[in-house]
Amino acid sequence: MTQLAIADDHQLIISGLKTILSDCTQVEIIFTTTSAKTLLEQLENTLPEVLLLDIEFPDGDGITLCKTIKAKYPHIKIVALTNHEETVYVKKMMRNGADGYILKGADKNLLLEAINTVTNNVQFIDQAIKKNILEETLLGKKSASKIKLTKRENEILALIANEYSNQEIADKLFLSVRTVEAHRLSLSQKLNVKNIVGLVKEAYLRGLAK
Repeated sequence: MTQLAIADDHQLIISGLKTILSDCTQVEIIFTTTSAKTLLEQLENTLPEVLLLDIEFPDGDGITLCKTIKAKYPHIKIVALTNHEETVYVKKMMRNGADGYILKGADKNLLLEAINTVTNNVQFIDQAIKKNILEETLLGKKSASKIKLTKRENEILALIANEYSNQEIADKLFLSVRTVEAHRLSLSQKLNVKNIVGLVKEAYLRGLAK
C-alpha cells in the first residue's frame, strides 16, 4: 500500500480526492494540507511515499515547494495535480524534480495509474499534457494573446498594468509578496515578454487595463 499525502489550497478538492480514493486498497492517505507552511511542517514528522501537490497556495507556490521538498526529501515522489495545462508549468515542475503531472479533471483510474507509475521510478505525464507539448513542438509557440491565463493570473496582470506594486497586489489579493513575485515571473515566461512594458501591452490586448 502506497502512503499518500495531498496538498491543495482548496479543501473541496481534498475532500473529493479522499472520497474518490476511500475504497481503494492501493493507497493510504496519511495527511492532507491546504497551505505551503503546514505542508513543510507536516513533512518534518511524517513522510509519504507520494505527494499530490497543487501549484498555487495562498502562502507559496508548488513549483518552488517541489524544488525545496525534493532537495530535502529526494525519495518522495511528487505528482503535480493542477488545473494548469500550459506547458510552461509542466516544464517548470519537471525541472524542479516532479515525478508526474496530471490535471484535476483526471478520473480515479488515471490518478491511480500516476501514483503507481511514479512509485516504480517512472515519470508520468497526463496524455492531455503530452498532446500540448507535442503540438507546441510541432507548431511552435502560441502567440501570447492565445495563451490562456487563470483567474488569478488575470487579476495580477490587470493590477500590474494599473501600476500596483508587488506589495499592493499582495495586500489586495491577500497573498504573500513572494507569491506575487512568483506569479509575475511566471506571467513573463508564459507570455514570452521580457519586462513590465510587455506585460502592460498584453494586459491591454486582453482588455484588462483601465
